[in-house]
Amino acid sequence: VEASTSELKVRPTSTNRRPDFGGRSEERVGRTLIAPGQLLMAFIVIFPAAIAIYIGFTRWSPTTGEDFWHAYNYWHWFDGYREALTSNIFWSAMWRTVLITVVCMAVEFVLGFALALLLLNQFRARGLVTVFFLLPMMVVPAVSGFIFFMLYQTDGPVNEALALVGLGPVNWLQSADIALWSVMTVDIWQWTPLMFLIFLSGLAALPEDQLNQARILGASWWHQMRYLVLPMLKPIILIALIIRAIETFKLFDPVYLLTQGGPGNATENISLYLFDETQQNTRWGYASSVAILVLIFVSIVGYWAIRPIERAQEETLEE
Repeated sequence: VEASTSELKVRPTSTNRRPDFGGRSEERVGRTLIAPGQLLMAFIVIFPAAIAIYIGFTRWSPTTGEDFWHAYNYWHWFDGYREALTSNIFWSAMWRTVLITVVCMAVEFVLGFALALLLLNQFRARGLVTVFFLLPMMVVPAVSGFIFFMLYQTDGPVNEALALVGLGPVNWLQSADIALWSVMTVDIWQWTPLMFLIFLSGLAALPEDQLNQARILGASWWHQMRYLVLPMLKPIILIALIIRAIETFKLFDPVYLLTQGGPGNATENISLYLFDETQQNTRWGYASSVAILVLIFVSIVGYWAIRPIERAQEETLEE
């Protein structure tokens, strides 16, 4: 019997073909696709900045009876910037803002890192304790300010507790020497949990092999911390500090709710200063000039703050 043979046609394997963009380059297509997003971001960022710069060269305010498009009728060039740079009130507000930022950032870093080290190892009810430490971060800033406003009253719980040991009462909000530190306490209480959470995540992600080798070789806890843990956590530490510095620089709720900048101007930071100039004095042109000066200052500081992060990332990639 003659067997019939059939030829099997082998279909050519399909190769991964690159998409055809109708003769357009991938770079051009990519730019076209992201153009709507870039235009939206440009509108969100550039348009308000351009309006602020425009108004900053004028004496315009809503009380003039004209809309901001006609602010050129009150043009005065750099008078607003000159007034701000020669104003003792402005520089005092900037100094308090920097002081609040540095102190709160340092204390939150120390407390957050210490809590992260304490809760790094597993133990019973560790999850419950962690949630307890994170609760202040979940409170609305306005609510936290009101809570501490009640605590700091002359006959409030804090002074009542101090009276039991013969240390009260203390004028937490009425004393110019104490009020600023009372405001800082609110920010430290609320945002130390964020530093704690960031550092706890970073410590949990560290490679155990290197730490175990250091222990075997007899490295002390301090040497492990100095030569292994802190260098490996450097990018995370820098990012956490920058995040908190930016947020603390804009601090408003506790200052407004606790003291409204008082007594006198003892607790007035730059956010409350701008609030007073826009809402109470209705000097929108001057306030825009101050806002632009603050933006320039923050941009310069932010540029120099980002450079260590870039160097740390480069060192990590090299390793």
